[in-house]
Amino acid sequence: MKLYINFLKILLQSQMQYKTSFWLLSLGQFLVPFTVFAGLYFLFERFGQIKGWDFHEVALCFAIIHMSFAISECFARGFDNFSSLVVSGNFDRLLVRPRTTFIQVLGSKFEFTRVGRLVQSVLVLVWSLSNLSIDWNMLKAVTLVMMICSGVFIFTGIFILAATLCFWTIQGLEVANIFTDGGREMAQYPLTIYQKWVTRFFTFVIPFGSVNYLPLLFLLDKVGEHEVLYMLAPILGILFIIPCIFIWIFGVKYYRSTGS
Repeated sequence: MKLYINFLKILLQSQMQYKTSFWLLSLGQFLVPFTVFAGLYFLFERFGQIKGWDFHEVALCFAIIHMSFAISECFARGFDNFSSLVVSGNFDRLLVRPRTTFIQVLGSKFEFTRVGRLVQSVLVLVWSLSNLSIDWNMLKAVTLVMMICSGVFIFTGIFILAATLCFWTIQGLEVANIFTDGGREMAQYPLTIYQKWVTRFFTFVIPFGSVNYLPLLFLLDKVGEHEVLYMLAPILGILFIIPCIFIWIFGVKYYRSTGS
């Protein structure tokens, strides 16, 4: 972790060399998601509710998933940008250093400008919670934090899987964006609005349902029995990163260099 913190400091200092550019990019990251949120607003302005979910409940979904994505994109950007290391042959340099490739790739790039998207998500989160009648207690507060953490781990796991594919494909595959950008757009709504096969896939394979649906039912008191299971659902999202790391380790063993 000491090495990881040093990576953070170095890359933050490098990005702050051009402060105007940094703040303008952060402002852009703050404003762009508002267009998506505006679309969400006009959708509910027209239809009122979607399958029993009202605007403020879906806004809470929106805030949690976008907050998770912003944090993951900031701190796991090294995996999202990993194909450039393979193409240039610079990954070979990481292999001879006395630290794991995982921590080196994780610390190779940070997008601190994503703070703009994060701030926007926090504002939507506070606004939506202030308009929902949630009977708060310690368990619900912990569940909310776990929902955000679960989303961060899921997006990071997907970034790791996409990076691992580069060991076989050299270039990164755009198909991975189906589960990152596409997953973010899909998961900003409760999963029950989709067809059953979509709901099952994004619950039992890529567990976005453990971020924005199952624990949300617990927060909103829409669960009859087995409340503990709904409350603990975010743990599934956190555990999702474990097989992703093992797949990464397997990919590193397979790697034979690009010859560049």
